[in-house]
Amino acid sequence: MPSCFKKTLFALASLISFVSSILIVVAMGTPKWMTGKILCKTGADLVNATDPELVKFIGEIYYGLFRGGKIRQCGLGGRRSKFTIFPHMVKKLNTGLHVMIIMFLCVAIFFSLVSFGFCILNTIKVPYRAIKGPAGVCLWNFLAGGFIVLAVTSFMAAVKLHHLTERIANFRENVFQFVILEERFEDCFWLCVASATAHAVNLLLIAISGIHFPKIKTKPEEANVTAEDIMY
Repeated sequence: MPSCFKKTLFALASLISFVSSILIVVAMGTPKWMTGKILCKTGADLVNATDPELVKFIGEIYYGLFRGGKIRQCGLGGRRSKFTIFPHMVKKLNTGLHVMIIMFLCVAIFFSLVSFGFCILNTIKVPYRAIKGPAGVCLWNFLAGGFIVLAVTSFMAAVKLHHLTERIANFRENVFQFVILEERFEDCFWLCVASATAHAVNLLLIAISGIHFPKIKTKPEEANVTAEDIMY
């Protein structure tokens, strides 16, 4: 049976793994990975809008992995619209990269749950096989955190290198052209970063569980034998 100290560490690690998987699921299902401000360039150019008048042509956009929305400001007031990435918009994006982000996160969820199960196993007993013990837990946490990092890095590459926000903003815009004034990574993106950090914390906990702390030995009391004891 594992010691009380190791039980506590593995129980905490199992909780962190489970929370990590929940964070990824929430992040994937929420359309707030990125927000930004978009300028209706065509409308502003038509009226030669100056700085004070540009406010009438600045709208907003937000999106996640599956859906989003935007407010178009082209001089006639704001017009709200919502959109879905699949199945139509993904054809205008970098399809392979976008699908890879989703796949990376799905694999990360799987490894997070595997880590959760292995941590529970190590809380209950000491496994005979090393892959089921701390070494296995470290492996699953490393893989889960690694796939989350790949997903986050790929999403940043899609935004910065492949101009994801601009492509989404101009989807099915035949008359007006939009340019991006501002982009911000939102809470759902940072939830994935927090999830990767959680797995790094798990690796630290498992490393601590392998430390063998020295036991405090008490010095046995020396028996004082007197002459009277010998007589009896």
